[in-house]
Amino acid sequence: MASFALVALDVPLKKLFAYEVVNFTVAVGSRVLVPFGPRRLSGVVMDVRDDAADFTGTPKSIITVFNDLPALSADTLQLCQFVADYYHYPIGAVVSAALPTVFRANSLFSEPAAASVYFVEALDALLNQISKRAHAQRKVAEALLVPHTPAALRRLHDSAWRWTKAWHEAGWVQAAAEEKCVGAASPELPLNAEQAAAVDELVQAKDFMPFLLYGITGSGKTEVYLQTISQVLARGFQVLVLIPEINLTPQLEGRFRARFPGVRMAALHSGLNNTERAVNWLAALRGEAQIVLGTRLAVFTPLPKLGMIIVDEEHDPSFKQQEGLRYSARDVAVYRARQAKVPIVLGSATPSIESWANAKAKRYRLLPLTQRAVAGAVLPKIVLLPTKNVGLVDGLHVMALAAMHAALERGEQVLIFLNRRGFSPVLQCGECGWMASCSHCSARLVLHLKERRLRCHHCGHEEAITHACPDCGNHDLKPVGQGTQRLEESLPQHFPGKKILRIDRDSTSKKGELDAALAQVHSGEADIIIGTQMLAKGHDFDRLNCVVILNADTGLYSVDFRAEERLFALLTQVAGRAGRRESPGEVFIQTAFSDHPFYHQLLARDYAPFANRTLEERNMLLLPPANAWALFRADAPELEQALAALANIRKCISPEPDLVLNQPVAATMLKKAGVERAQLLIAAKSKVQLQAVLGEALPTIQALKLGKVRWTLDVDPVEV
Repeated sequence: MASFALVALDVPLKKLFAYEVVNFTVAVGSRVLVPFGPRRLSGVVMDVRDDAADFTGTPKSIITVFNDLPALSADTLQLCQFVADYYHYPIGAVVSAALPTVFRANSLFSEPAAASVYFVEALDALLNQISKRAHAQRKVAEALLVPHTPAALRRLHDSAWRWTKAWHEAGWVQAAAEEKCVGAASPELPLNAEQAAAVDELVQAKDFMPFLLYGITGSGKTEVYLQTISQVLARGFQVLVLIPEINLTPQLEGRFRARFPGVRMAALHSGLNNTERAVNWLAALRGEAQIVLGTRLAVFTPLPKLGMIIVDEEHDPSFKQQEGLRYSARDVAVYRARQAKVPIVLGSATPSIESWANAKAKRYRLLPLTQRAVAGAVLPKIVLLPTKNVGLVDGLHVMALAAMHAALERGEQVLIFLNRRGFSPVLQCGECGWMASCSHCSARLVLHLKERRLRCHHCGHEEAITHACPDCGNHDLKPVGQGTQRLEESLPQHFPGKKILRIDRDSTSKKGELDAALAQVHSGEADIIIGTQMLAKGHDFDRLNCVVILNADTGLYSVDFRAEERLFALLTQVAGRAGRRESPGEVFIQTAFSDHPFYHQLLARDYAPFANRTLEERNMLLLPPANAWALFRADAPELEQALAALANIRKCISPEPDLVLNQPVAATMLKKAGVERAQLLIAAKSKVQLQAVLGEALPTIQALKLGKVRWTLDVDPVEV
């Protein structure tokens, strides 16, 4: 009797496809190759049954069953199904996104031999072989005090793996299988009473329990994670650790490897090549990797012995995917913990208002850390520097300049935070007021003076700097506003002889550049660091005691209702970089609105009153989390087409009590990448109601003929 496999394929259709099973044994979760029209596609078997369900016609047969991937577990498939249902996305596309790239191909993946880790036992002997002027090589050599895989070495520097192989061949560097590389573990740090209480609660949790680890910057959240993980591993379980940004991975990975030598770790992030990611993913699936450390997509990693999930910096918007499958890795992680019946820890100094509401409602267990972990360390002093009617010197307040001079004279480092890269955000004509704008977006072109280019930071368009105003012909075009490049150019005249280091996406675009730059900061080579949001969180610099924050006011007049929440988190994180040891830190915030209530709460140094006030406001205004939102977006050549399409979509949704159907409106950024954009917001009293409404309306919406309009659905949007 014939059997049929229902296969999930990466196509934009919300259905499974039936294929007859001939001459094969197929298990649920297997990876198979099947015909799909004129193409061949790789897919995953979601079910095997005796009939072809509602399939009509003659089913085609499976071409082959790949044996490079163990059958995915029922839990993994069910997690993918939940995500597909909740975010109303094709199941085949969800399953495909959950797999490493090599398992989406139509060919068999050949797993390479297990990679060794490389380390140095006699560092001084190795350093004697390296020129003192070869700073990059010496930094790599010092990093080898902690075992590194070849993949981790390549992230340190483009040539790090080549150097390490040469040192290994010469006998200066040792190699071993990771699980056999058992050196001295870095010692556990002493815990204060709050940290110890948090660890005790976490290790005693045996079933699903969400914890909100709410700790001020420098309170030792990472040490709580490490000591909790140690006990979870001792019970034979695996731990999944999610972090928001790839640039935090090397630092955390180094701390984890130092604390757990000989424990197999699997890093999963976009900095790995396809083979490296697949090897680590398979190690997790087989239970060989005991710790999985990864960014957003790692939430789907199969873990047969999962014992705990940790989401660090849980408030970070990077956990929400903004293209394609628009899922929240934090929310999926909470569902996965419930599914696996394991505890989950959400850690942050500034929890999201959604998580704060869950803690207030007792759905999450709140674990506060109110003291800095290092004995004697205190929170930095925050000073507001009003800029109204004050003459700034190259964008800096005179008191900020004085504080920077004083810190440098004490041998300390200074961080200037400016979340705007490039030389200047606007190039303007002084005669007619013309401003350089992107021809593809409703945005200004940013001046990048060193590269002699104008760039759009939204769509990537760039062009040469124009030498005359296209409207009036005036040659006197002036840069308006300040970016990191302009600041970098102006500082040497104020601080001659000081090493100034700019760290932003432009200066660290190549592999290894960010790690090399951070190494300069840690070693003390850099005196003044100019940084963007890349440096706002997770980094711990011993000698950094003075922070100057520029352009902080932008979040106060944004149309986004989450803007103040994000600004509070950002400023708290940036301020937290200062004075993380015994020396007290100073933070100077330049603002034109020093009397704004927002800054009064920031100066109070207590996030709880701000979070409580914000939650009350959202409850009154029926904003998330008081309401559940979904956002339809439409892109079209003309705005009228997008608005008309959304109006048709709106007609497909039946009105009902406690459901708000707004009118279609133009998006905040009307034009992006050459198309015009509109949006339609739906608000429901609960997530249950919202899901029911969407589930009923979407079949009709998907049948609409909307011409050249492309529409998407975003459930629980974080950008509106």
